[in-house]
Amino acid sequence: MKGIILHGGHGTRLRPLTHTGPKQLLKIANKPMSQYVLEDLRDAGITDIAIIIGDIYPEKVKEFYGNGKKFNVNLTYVYQNSPKGIAHGISLCRDFIGSDKFVVYLGDNILRTGLSSFVDAFQNSSSDAQILLAEVENPSQFGVVDIKDNKILKIIEKPKNPPSNFAVIGVYFLTSKIFKIISELKPSWRGELEITEALQLLMEKGFKIEHDYVTGWWKDTGTPKDILHANQLILESMKDNHNNGIFIGKNCTIEPGAKIISPVIIDENSKIKSSAVIGPNVSIGKNSHLEKCTIKNSIIMNECIIDASIQIVDSIIADGTEIKKNMSNQSVYLLGERSQVNF
Repeated sequence: MKGIILHGGHGTRLRPLTHTGPKQLLKIANKPMSQYVLEDLRDAGITDIAIIIGDIYPEKVKEFYGNGKKFNVNLTYVYQNSPKGIAHGISLCRDFIGSDKFVVYLGDNILRTGLSSFVDAFQNSSSDAQILLAEVENPSQFGVVDIKDNKILKIIEKPKNPPSNFAVIGVYFLTSKIFKIISELKPSWRGELEITEALQLLMEKGFKIEHDYVTGWWKDTGTPKDILHANQLILESMKDNHNNGIFIGKNCTIEPGAKIISPVIIDENSKIKSSAVIGPNVSIGKNSHLEKCTIKNSIIMNECIIDASIQIVDSIIADGTEIKKNMSNQSVYLLGERSQVNF
């Protein structure tokens, strides 16, 4: 079985964080979100993977993942010149897939339970597609199934009046039969070839589609709130494993008196001064320096300097940011790379 990672899109809901790179490289618990996807595929035994890249700094994707060897996979890059939809991106991989079964995984989705059991089920089945469902509170924002007696009747993209609360998550198991189906699609009102329409047409033509349900949590990290929630969920799951939920990288300096409240992850070469309070639910990247501040439920990326009497909550602060302005009230930030708050 082969894999496809969708790594395109403009990430408009995450600006200014996506002004300088693709959203899938934004870090959650100090790891790019698409790395969780790649590792899920690899850990399920899928090592031949195509990454579909768009026009938002594709060179950064290639620079980070390279040929895949450092992740023990083989990578092929496929260029999608504009965001024409998931189904369009899949169609570009026809030569890469050949006649193999394959799984498509959106690069901004994170699945708590991994893929292994689903891959095994599809590999051993006679179905032409398999989709994964998760119950959500806001189904009108997703592709949704109309389901009765555990049988899917219809798949609808972002319906105004959802027939159920079960969303089709961004992981699709497919066979090469999908390519002919996609060739028959017409662009939706969004100007995209919709994967939900392809699946619906596949079903209408009498092909067999199976489904399964995701246990645990699943996150579509399309907004800052989603990213922070995913950061919290991952840190909490790490906390369950060991270290009491406090993970300190190599060559970090944590001065006596600094208060670290679990769960927290701090990457290598960072300094936490005695006057800082960090946590809970905080990720701090490499080579960062934090002093005088209190930080909760936030992501601080690489090479950040925060030297101010300030309470930072529910914030995402990108690489190379400096904050040197004292503030008495809690502050919420969404700061792109090299931002400065020191006036």
